[in-house]
Amino acid sequence: MKSIDTFIDGLKVFEMDVYGDERGFFVEEYSKERYEKLLENVEFVQDNVSKSAKGVLRGLHFQKEPYAQGKLVSVKFGRVFDVAVDLRPGSKTYGEYFSIELSEPVFDGDKWSWTQFYIPDGFAHGFLSLEDNTIFSYKCTNYYAPDYDAGIMWNDKDVAIEWPKMDIEYNISEKDKKHPTIKEFKLNA
Repeated sequence: MKSIDTFIDGLKVFEMDVYGDERGFFVEEYSKERYEKLLENVEFVQDNVSKSAKGVLRGLHFQKEPYAQGKLVSVKFGRVFDVAVDLRPGSKTYGEYFSIELSEPVFDGDKWSWTQFYIPDGFAHGFLSLEDNTIFSYKCTNYYAPDYDAGIMWNDKDVAIEWPKMDIEYNISEKDKKHPTIKEFKLNA
Protein backbone atom coordinates (compact mmCIF):
# COMPACT_ATOMS: atom_id res chain seq x y z
CA MET A 1 0.00 0.00 0.00
CA LYS A 2 1.22 3.48 -0.85
CA SER A 3 0.61 6.35 1.60
CA ILE A 4 0.47 9.83 0.03
CA ASP A 5 0.52 13.06 2.05
CA THR A 6 -1.56 15.93 0.66
CA PHE A 7 -0.72 19.64 0.83
CA ILE A 8 -2.88 19.86 3.98
CA ASP A 9 -1.09 18.37 6.97
CA GLY A 10 -2.83 15.25 8.26
CA LEU A 11 -4.88 14.41 5.18
CA LYS A 12 -3.65 11.18 3.60
CA VAL A 13 -4.49 9.21 0.47
CA PHE A 14 -3.89 5.46 0.50
CA GLU A 15 -3.46 3.61 -2.78
CA MET A 16 -4.35 0.06 -1.82
CA ASP A 17 -2.59 -3.13 -2.86
CA VAL A 18 -5.22 -4.88 -4.98
CA TYR A 19 -4.61 -8.38 -6.33
CA GLY A 20 -6.59 -9.75 -9.22
CA ASP A 21 -7.19 -10.09 -12.90
CA GLU A 22 -10.11 -9.83 -15.32
CA ARG A 23 -12.04 -12.31 -13.13
CA GLY A 24 -12.05 -10.12 -10.04
CA PHE A 25 -9.88 -8.95 -7.16
CA PHE A 26 -8.85 -9.30 -3.53
CA VAL A 27 -7.84 -6.44 -1.24
CA GLU A 28 -7.09 -6.33 2.47
CA GLU A 29 -9.30 -3.34 3.22
CA TYR A 30 -8.31 -2.84 6.84
CA SER A 31 -5.60 -4.13 9.14
CA LYS A 32 -5.41 -2.62 12.62
CA GLU A 33 -1.66 -3.22 12.75
CA ARG A 34 -1.06 -1.50 9.39
CA TYR A 35 -3.12 1.58 10.23
CA GLU A 36 -1.55 1.87 13.70
CA LYS A 37 1.78 2.31 11.89
CA LEU A 38 0.42 4.73 9.27
CA LEU A 39 -1.76 6.81 11.59
CA GLU A 40 -0.21 7.28 15.02
CA ASN A 41 -2.62 7.42 17.96
CA VAL A 42 -5.64 6.66 15.77
CA GLU A 43 -8.19 4.04 16.74
CA PHE A 44 -11.35 3.38 14.75
CA VAL A 45 -14.44 2.62 16.85
CA GLN A 46 -17.41 2.81 14.46
CA ASP A 47 -18.10 1.86 10.83
CA ASN A 48 -20.77 3.60 8.75
CA VAL A 49 -22.16 2.99 5.26
CA SER A 50 -24.40 5.20 3.14
CA LYS A 51 -26.09 4.71 -0.22
CA SER A 52 -26.70 7.71 -2.47
CA ALA A 53 -28.33 8.41 -5.80
CA LYS A 54 -26.46 10.38 -8.45
CA GLY A 55 -26.35 14.07 -7.52
CA VAL A 56 -26.76 13.61 -3.76
CA LEU A 57 -24.46 16.02 -1.94
CA ARG A 58 -23.82 15.27 1.73
CA GLY A 59 -21.97 17.73 3.92
CA LEU A 60 -20.02 19.48 5.00
CA HIS A 61 -20.22 17.64 8.33
CA PHE A 62 -18.13 17.30 11.48
CA GLN A 63 -18.56 16.74 15.20
CA LYS A 64 -17.48 19.28 17.80
CA GLU A 65 -15.11 18.44 20.66
CA PRO A 66 -15.01 16.30 22.70
CA TYR A 67 -16.63 14.04 20.06
CA ALA A 68 -14.60 15.11 17.02
CA GLN A 69 -14.19 12.28 14.50
CA GLY A 70 -11.42 11.27 12.16
CA LYS A 71 -12.60 9.24 9.16
CA LEU A 72 -11.12 6.66 6.81
CA VAL A 73 -13.38 6.80 3.75
CA SER A 74 -13.77 4.67 0.64
CA VAL A 75 -16.30 3.80 -2.04
CA LYS A 76 -17.56 0.22 -2.38
CA PHE A 77 -19.72 0.85 -5.44
CA GLY A 78 -19.94 3.91 -7.71
CA ARG A 79 -17.98 7.15 -7.53
CA VAL A 80 -17.86 10.30 -5.38
CA PHE A 81 -16.21 13.70 -5.36
CA ASP A 82 -14.92 13.79 -1.77
CA VAL A 83 -13.95 16.96 0.12
CA ALA A 84 -12.27 17.81 3.44
CA VAL A 85 -12.09 21.40 4.77
CA ASP A 86 -9.53 22.32 7.43
CA LEU A 87 -11.26 23.78 10.52
CA ARG A 88 -8.36 23.34 12.95
CA PRO A 89 -7.81 26.58 14.91
CA GLY A 90 -4.35 27.98 14.24
CA SER A 91 -3.73 25.73 11.22
CA LYS A 92 -1.79 27.40 8.39
CA THR A 93 -4.36 25.89 5.99
CA TYR A 94 -7.49 26.85 7.99
CA GLY A 95 -10.42 27.23 5.60
CA GLU A 96 -8.66 25.47 2.72
CA TYR A 97 -9.96 22.27 1.19
CA PHE A 98 -8.64 19.16 -0.48
CA SER A 99 -10.76 17.16 -2.91
CA ILE A 100 -10.35 13.77 -4.52
CA GLU A 101 -12.47 11.51 -6.69
CA LEU A 102 -12.95 8.12 -5.07
CA SER A 103 -14.44 5.10 -6.81
CA GLU A 104 -15.11 1.44 -6.38
CA PRO A 105 -12.11 -0.79 -7.24
CA VAL A 106 -11.33 -0.33 -10.94
CA PHE A 107 -9.68 -2.71 -13.44
CA ASP A 108 -7.92 -0.93 -16.30
CA GLY A 109 -7.25 -4.07 -18.35
CA ASP A 110 -3.88 -4.56 -16.69
CA LYS A 111 -4.34 -4.13 -12.94
CA TRP A 112 -6.83 -3.18 -10.25
CA SER A 113 -6.70 0.08 -8.30
CA TRP A 114 -8.59 1.37 -5.27
CA THR A 115 -8.07 4.39 -3.02
CA GLN A 116 -8.93 5.28 0.57
CA PHE A 117 -8.83 8.79 2.04
CA TYR A 118 -8.01 9.60 5.68
CA ILE A 119 -9.45 12.76 7.24
CA PRO A 120 -8.35 13.47 10.84
CA ASP A 121 -10.61 15.20 13.34
CA GLY A 122 -10.75 18.95 12.94
CA PHE A 123 -12.04 18.82 9.36
CA ALA A 124 -15.47 19.25 7.82
CA HIS A 125 -16.22 16.46 5.34
CA GLY A 126 -18.64 16.01 2.49
CA PHE A 127 -19.12 14.27 -0.81
CA LEU A 128 -21.09 14.42 -4.04
CA SER A 129 -22.32 11.12 -5.49
CA LEU A 130 -21.36 10.96 -9.17
CA GLU A 131 -23.31 7.76 -9.94
CA ASP A 132 -26.57 6.12 -8.90
CA ASN A 133 -26.46 3.58 -6.09
CA THR A 134 -23.09 4.75 -4.79
CA ILE A 135 -22.10 2.91 -1.61
CA PHE A 136 -19.84 5.04 0.61
CA SER A 137 -18.06 3.61 3.65
CA TYR A 138 -16.26 5.27 6.52
CA LYS A 139 -14.50 4.16 9.66
CA CYS A 140 -14.70 6.72 12.48
CA THR A 141 -12.39 7.46 15.41
CA ASN A 142 -15.27 8.48 17.69
CA TYR A 143 -18.89 7.52 18.16
CA TYR A 144 -21.73 9.51 16.65
CA ALA A 145 -22.92 12.14 19.15
CA PRO A 146 -26.00 13.97 17.79
CA ASP A 147 -25.69 16.86 20.28
CA TYR A 148 -22.22 17.63 18.88
CA ASP A 149 -23.15 17.26 15.21
CA ALA A 150 -22.27 20.37 13.17
CA GLY A 151 -21.49 21.54 9.66
CA ILE A 152 -20.53 24.40 7.37
CA MET A 153 -22.25 25.46 4.17
CA TRP A 154 -21.38 23.25 1.19
CA ASN A 155 -21.18 26.23 -1.21
CA ASP A 156 -19.50 28.77 1.10
CA LYS A 157 -17.91 31.44 -1.11
CA ASP A 158 -14.92 31.80 1.25
CA VAL A 159 -14.06 28.10 0.99
CA ALA A 160 -14.85 28.12 -2.77
CA ILE A 161 -15.04 24.39 -3.40
CA GLU A 162 -15.09 23.62 -7.12
CA TRP A 163 -17.84 21.00 -7.12
CA PRO A 164 -18.18 19.06 -10.39
CA LYS A 165 -20.84 20.20 -12.84
CA MET A 166 -23.57 17.62 -13.37
CA ASP A 167 -26.42 17.07 -15.81
CA ILE A 168 -28.84 17.12 -12.86
CA GLU A 169 -29.38 19.41 -9.88
CA TYR A 170 -27.61 18.56 -6.64
CA ASN A 171 -29.89 16.82 -4.14
CA ILE A 172 -29.13 18.37 -0.72
CA SER A 173 -30.92 17.73 2.58
CA GLU A 174 -32.77 20.59 4.25
CA LYS A 175 -30.41 20.25 7.21
CA ASP A 176 -27.33 20.67 5.00
CA LYS A 177 -28.83 23.74 3.31
CA LYS A 178 -28.94 25.51 6.70
CA HIS A 179 -25.33 25.13 7.89
CA PRO A 180 -23.44 28.36 8.70
CA THR A 181 -20.63 29.74 6.56
CA ILE A 182 -17.08 29.25 7.77
CA LYS A 183 -17.01 32.88 9.00
CA GLU A 184 -20.26 32.38 10.93
CA PHE A 185 -18.92 29.11 12.36
CA LYS A 186 -15.69 30.78 13.52
CA LEU A 187 -17.65 33.59 15.21
CA ASN A 188 -19.79 31.06 17.10
CA ALA A 189 -16.93 28.64 17.91
